[in-house]
Formats: sequence, C-alpha cells, structure tokens
Amino acid sequence: MGAFEYVALDRSGKQSKGLLEGDTPKHVRQILRDRNLFPVSVTEVARREASRQRSFSFRRGMSPGELALITRQLASLSQSGLPLEEALLAVAQQNDQPRSKSVLLGVRAKVMEGHALADGLAEFPQAFPELYRATVAAGEQSGHLDVVLERLADYTEARQELRQRVTNALVYPIALVVMAVGIIAFMLATVVPKIVNVFENTAAELPALTRVMIATSDFLRDDWALLTIGLGALAWLVWRILQREGPRRRYHVLLLRLPIVGRLTRGVNTARFTRTLSILAGSGVPILDALKISAEVVENLPMREAVLEATVRVREGASISKSLAASKLFPPMMIHLVSSGEAGGRLEEMLSRAAAGQEREVDGLIAALLGILQPLLIVFMGAIVLTIVLAILLPIFEINDLIR
Repeated sequence: MGAFEYVALDRSGKQSKGLLEGDTPKHVRQILRDRNLFPVSVTEVARREASRQRSFSFRRGMSPGELALITRQLASLSQSGLPLEEALLAVAQQNDQPRSKSVLLGVRAKVMEGHALADGLAEFPQAFPELYRATVAAGEQSGHLDVVLERLADYTEARQELRQRVTNALVYPIALVVMAVGIIAFMLATVVPKIVNVFENTAAELPALTRVMIATSDFLRDDWALLTIGLGALAWLVWRILQREGPRRRYHVLLLRLPIVGRLTRGVNTARFTRTLSILAGSGVPILDALKISAEVVENLPMREAVLEATVRVREGASISKSLAASKLFPPMMIHLVSSGEAGGRLEEMLSRAAAGQEREVDGLIAALLGILQPLLIVFMGAIVLTIVLAILLPIFEINDLIR
C-alpha cells in the first residue's frame, strides 16, 4: 500500500486535492469514484518526489525546523510504545505542510509493505540526509530505535537552534546595511540633484568632491538599471565560478588563512563534524562509515578532504586523533579530547564535549564580530553622509568668499 496525491472534481465541478492510501493508482481512483469524485490526476508520492529531485527546485527537502519537529514527535510516540506505522500516520496528520505530510505518508507506505524505516527514508533522500538515514538504520539493527530517535531529535534541534541564533544575530546588521544603502541612494538620486543644480548655473568651477558627487548622482538616476543588471551578473558569475571545485577549494583555503574568519570557519566546521560523529558513534554506526558520513557535513573542502584522508588512515589501523591531527586543520583541544576518548573508551562523550566547546567558541566569535561590525557600519554610514554634506557645502563656502 502506498501514498498517492490526487486532484479530483465533485459533481458541481469544484476541485479538491488531498492524500489517499491505496495499493495502486487504479485503486485510489476507485476510492474517489466511491466518494462521488471524478479523479483528474493520481500521482504516487515516492515517484513525484523522485522526479522533483531530478528537476530544478528552489526548495530541496524539508527545512531544518520541520525535520527537528518531526523527529521529536516520532521519538516521543516511539517511546510511548506506539507502533511505527501509527506513529508515522499521527505525525503526518499533525503536520501542516502538504509536502512534508506526503513524504511521511510515503515513508509509512514503505513501512507497511514490510520494509525497514531506514529503507522508507531512503526513498526521500532530499528530505532525510544520509546522516539521518544511517543513524536510523543503526538504531533498527540494535533494537533501540526509540533511543536513537531521541538522540536524533536532540541533534536536529541543536543544529536548528545554532542556525536560528546566527540568523537572529545577522538580522540587525543586514537591516542596517540595507537601510544605509537605500537612504544614500535616495539622497544621491533625488535630493542632491535639486540642491546642486543651483551651483551648476554658476560660471565658477565646482570643487572636485562636488563634481564627483554630481557624476555619481547622474549615473544612479540615468543608469540604475544597468547598475542593477551589472551587479546581478557579477553575483551570478562569482556563484558559477565557486561551483567549480578548483576555484571553490582555493576560496576555502583563503578563508582558513584569514585571521578572524579562519577561526570562525574552522570552529563551525569542527563543531558540525564532532557533533555528527558523536551521534553516529553513539548510535552504533561503524566508525569508518561514521567518519565518511560526518565528512559530508563539513562544508570547507580542505577540512572535508582531511576527514576523508583520516578515514583512510583509520582503515589502515591508525587512531582517529592522530589521523585528524596530521592535517593540522582541526583545533588542538578537539584533537586532545578525541585522543582522551579513544584511550578511555569514551569517544562519544569526548566528541560531544568537543562539539559543545567549539559551539561556545563560535558563539563568542560571532558576538564579538557583531559587536565590532555594528558601530563600524554606523561610522561608515556617517562618513558617507558627511561626504555628501561637504560636497554641498564646499561650493557655498566658495560663493561666500567671492562675495567678500
């Protein structure tokens, strides 16, 4: 039995959409006819999601918030003793997002066919990442799915909270930059020309600063469309270049070498890696598979390559800490904690501590950067406004000198 999305018409011609469970599309159409509905289209959820993944889409899977909420609900229902297929149905019915609901029903259909939960999740790889699926598979194999789902819920919620904190911290600086650019553009395009027009009719030569401001104002008024297209084309060109592995790797190497940005990049990627490796190791995933999956959450290419090289060394018999230390890209404290965890048989605990320490350091760095950035933006905006005011006042001062 699978999950199907349908579009149907009633006797009055009113269109209705929804989800139904059935053995085949033909079975679902018969159910709709029994309800006095004329089926227009019936599409299996799994097939629709597969075609969507092969095509371009602005939204690629569930949002982190949705995934965290669904995982927490599944963990709570599983711990209460509810059968897995009933838990999936309950979570799907409580979900307000149509796509998430259809995905959950598609997973439930695979489970009802006798497949494991991890196999059902594998039908929707963009909704459930490899880390998620591997952890669930390990939980099913060990017979502790409810405990693993609880850990996954904690993990997804922690990642969502970190993402939310960073987003909230960036709201004010971004809003300040947008307002500053908007106000300055408005002044140059509308206010300044009306004021400076008085000086253009004089025979005296205008100061260089005033001439530059007039030229900038004329360009913004006459060629604003060209400027917008140019900036958009430049952004697209940079994005396309960074999609290529070579330029993107050089860019990531540069990020690691910058004084403050390098620490932030190293801290964010280390926190993701150690937190992911901790949840996988604690869930019973083999350490080589756990290292390979954890490398996928590392966005910085040199650090990701270092994890993959470490995986090869671990396969050859080396320890995890020495293998990671060979690249010299990971913080020494994290290496020492991993080494202590290996020696004492507490790898999961030490990885979790390393992740918590890196997350605290990242929070501190972001707070410090924002504390510096906000006054700098205000000073920068004030400097531009001062420049505009001087460009207006300089001709006035020269006129007063001529009168005297």
